[in-house]
Amino acid sequence: MRVVVIGAGVAGLVAARRLTDDHEVLVLDKGRSVGGRLATRRIGAAVVDHGAQFFTVRGDAFREQADDWTDRGVARVWCHGFHGHPDGYPRYVGVGGMNSLAKDLARGVDCRCGAFAFTLRQEPSGWTVVTDDGRLERADAVVLTCPAPQSWALLAESSVAIPQSIVAEQYERTITLLAVLDRPSAVPEPGGVQFDPHDHDGAFAFVADHQARGISRVPAITCHATVPWSLDRWHRPVDELRAELVQQAQPWIGSARVLEAQVKKWRFATPTAIWPEPCWADPERCVVLAGDAFAGPKIEGAFESGVAAAAAVRSLA
Repeated sequence: MRVVVIGAGVAGLVAARRLTDDHEVLVLDKGRSVGGRLATRRIGAAVVDHGAQFFTVRGDAFREQADDWTDRGVARVWCHGFHGHPDGYPRYVGVGGMNSLAKDLARGVDCRCGAFAFTLRQEPSGWTVVTDDGRLERADAVVLTCPAPQSWALLAESSVAIPQSIVAEQYERTITLLAVLDRPSAVPEPGGVQFDPHDHDGAFAFVADHQARGISRVPAITCHATVPWSLDRWHRPVDELRAELVQQAQPWIGSARVLEAQVKKWRFATPTAIWPEPCWADPERCVVLAGDAFAGPKIEGAFESGVAAAAAVRSLA
């Protein structure tokens, strides 16, 4: 079959990689690079992860992938916990940034970035994916790994009936500060501070030092704001957000001077509810939905959803 996967995050890349040997697969993503929230940005000489900061492993399937990454030097163990209290679970990071994990998953996969899927046309013999630049891509099956509201919009003119609980899925928003410093930050070892969202009224949920994480050769930090803080200020001007975020980050900036600061908004940061199955499929119409709203918002959940999506497509063949 010819399969078009929409979304080059972990779920989409895993599904595509597992299908490429037996099917013709094309991955479309509106971003400039694969990865989704496995996002790494260069700001001058600094390298910063502005999405996921690490991943953990619980299940055997993802452990096999993590072991492969570490054996090949794609990932490494960063730490075993924060606040000086190791919990026994290793936190892994991508060597050179979290996006390196996505680029590794994309090896050998036909990925087209900067391609915004505008709509899906249901045809008698399958599907036509229409991109915003007018390109048409034929597909026997489609896998949608973008946020559920976007998947629903793409299928709005089709006969696919997505369950209402998926259509109505809500996502938490996150505003992020990226700051390059002239000297090391005040973020304590191991270079990360994680707060309990249920027992914390500060501005940030997570603070990371990329020099301490081994990602950047120059000092740089990422500060993820809490959901309430982000929702309250979502529509404020970027310049205003930047100034307030830098002020809130002073305890972690310490005596350093901010050389450059950028703001990133994650509109679909975390789903508020999880579908009970790792993917959803309409076998009759050859449509599969997958992503972090199906197997959980962690990287492992997206991986498992991608595996399930590939299996669902194989069952159609």
